[in-house]
Amino acid sequence: MKKAEIHFDVELDENNVPNKIYWDASDNPNEGLNDTQAVSIATWDRYHRATMKLDLWTKDMEVGDMKQFYIEIMSGVADSIISATGDKKMAEQIHDVCKILSRT
Repeated sequence: MKKAEIHFDVELDENNVPNKIYWDASDNPNEGLNDTQAVSIATWDRYHRATMKLDLWTKDMEVGDMKQFYIEIMSGVADSIISATGDKKMAEQIHDVCKILSRT
């Protein structure tokens, strides 16, 4: 059985706010740590039937970039809804919201 790993390193300032975020993955085509300004991770806890979510961003990430980041996440969720459930109507509604938010 193949095994894959994803690793994050977060450098924090004195107030525990991320200064730098680095990531690497076993299937990453680039060698070594890659830097990023934001990461959003969601996991499903089947026991509690609830989502655990972790969002981190560096203090120098610009507001416009943050908005684009979340709009693109939402668009990706819409695509995942289609592959995971086949619910095209729900995906279309999410994509419509993303189009509206992209104009603001």
